[in-house]
Amino acid sequence: MSTKVNWPEAIKPLLKKYKKTKHPLDYENHYQLLVMVVLSAQDSDKHINQLAPELFEAFPNMGALSNATPETLFPLIGSVRNYANKTKWLISLAQKIKKDANIPLTLDELTALPGIGRKSANVIRREAGESPEGVIVDLHVVRVAPRLGIAEGTDPKKIEKQIMEALPKSEWDAGMAISFLGREICRPTPKCEICLMNTVCAYYKSLYKK
Repeated sequence: MSTKVNWPEAIKPLLKKYKKTKHPLDYENHYQLLVMVVLSAQDSDKHINQLAPELFEAFPNMGALSNATPETLFPLIGSVRNYANKTKWLISLAQKIKKDANIPLTLDELTALPGIGRKSANVIRREAGESPEGVIVDLHVVRVAPRLGIAEGTDPKKIEKQIMEALPKSEWDAGMAISFLGREICRPTPKCEICLMNTVCAYYKSLYKK
């Protein structure tokens, strides 16, 4: 990890650009958000957005979902990656939560639910307007953070820890900001010339080392 960059200062333009940007999942409430976050793991937000309307028409709230069975869910989410496990997780968490008003928002309570790890919990908390207890590290952050130099390696937990150590808690929304950068600019083939982080980016600097 780079020690030459003042990350709390360097990350500010990125936070400013994406601070109020809603997550790409097209949810309408906390219930839909939680369900869609579980479904989107190892799948695309676009795919989950496409199937969500029919799913939520059939199961409009946590109470309805708690009465679901694999037979009633499979036709609606059978195209989702790892759908069999996700079906079990959704039914189990719905039976535990029972109604929308009981949806927890602390990191510990969320990660205690089946199918929800730290990344998913951090996404749910961010979208619910809660202050961060961690840093969102999705596949985009795993790619972009080491390029920037704010973290190294490929382990999401280790990358999260490094970003949390590099930034004050008030700037932990940087995870989602880095994710948006990865979705729009720092793609597998990055558009470095138009990136607002290229003045501090280790990867960009390495391209011009002679």
